[in-house]
Amino acid sequence: MTPEDDVQQVALLREAHQRLRQEIGKIIIGQDQVLDQLLMAIFCRGHALLVGVPGLAKTLMVSTLAQALDLSFKRIQFTPDLMPTDITGTEVIQDDPVTRQRLFKFLPGPIFAHIVLADEINRTPPKTQAALLEAMQERKVSIGGTDYPMKEPFFVLATQNPIEQEGTYPLPEAQLDRFLFMIRVDYPTEQEEEAIMRLGTGDVSVEIGKVLHGEDILRLQRLVRRVPVADHVFGYAKRLTRLTRPGTPEAAEFANRWLTWGAGPRASMNLILAAKAHAVLHGRVHVSADDVAAVAPPILRHRLIVNFAAQSEGVSVEDIIRQLLDQVPKHQAA
Repeated sequence: MTPEDDVQQVALLREAHQRLRQEIGKIIIGQDQVLDQLLMAIFCRGHALLVGVPGLAKTLMVSTLAQALDLSFKRIQFTPDLMPTDITGTEVIQDDPVTRQRLFKFLPGPIFAHIVLADEINRTPPKTQAALLEAMQERKVSIGGTDYPMKEPFFVLATQNPIEQEGTYPLPEAQLDRFLFMIRVDYPTEQEEEAIMRLGTGDVSVEIGKVLHGEDILRLQRLVRRVPVADHVFGYAKRLTRLTRPGTPEAAEFANRWLTWGAGPRASMNLILAAKAHAVLHGRVHVSADDVAAVAPPILRHRLIVNFAAQSEGVSVEDIIRQLLDQVPKHQAA
């Protein structure tokens, strides 16, 4: 692919992005930022953790996005009795109608879809969580010594309910780090809520048009990887993450005061990769420090672990990220 071809592909994606918003807007009111972050995660070949109270149309948004992208969709409701094989699939013994021999046949689980919604992932025990996270990381499932690859593109969206913590199994920090984004879904505005009420209580059938297809998404994933990044942008992303590591010589004062653990190298890489996707999604073939700053909150909010001092002073992760972005000049390199 030549640079001219990449410019043309970015222009086509910009047009598709507007059409996606129009199609999904037929059913989902507002939530433009959430939709953009979902698309960026898909174009980065990453996964996302979605956090929001019940009733904000998280499941409906993901299923509608799958329709607009012409991708298969499966929803898995995580419960305390869910077993790993309920996700990955299992082998069963069947009689061959010709030879009469008994053979093992693999019955694939719901993980074998392009877009998988893992609803309330913290409701299931760690063993089942690990089965999902292994499939996310390796992009395959091993059953009976045989590897079964995931369909590509493959994207897992996990949700957590932030208001009910009894009987839950919170994901450890090392497993949270495997998610590219933690996306927050907020309440709608007053005008959006009225539009939701009118749409949700009417008798209107809506058909979602296909905007992109699987091959288009795979091509865009390769395009994102090819986007060039200047040295000062690498330096900006590197400085953002290194300032968050308490106990290190480069740590910011607020990190030593309020953080138990900071962002690791995976966060640094993801800042650059997501910034590339952000630039491409907005019609540009170069990455700026503004792109890095735009994707920093969903990348850092689940990688910065606050300590007791922060909790007692009422300092949230969002407050720390804002202070971090204010403190680091965008024009400063390493």
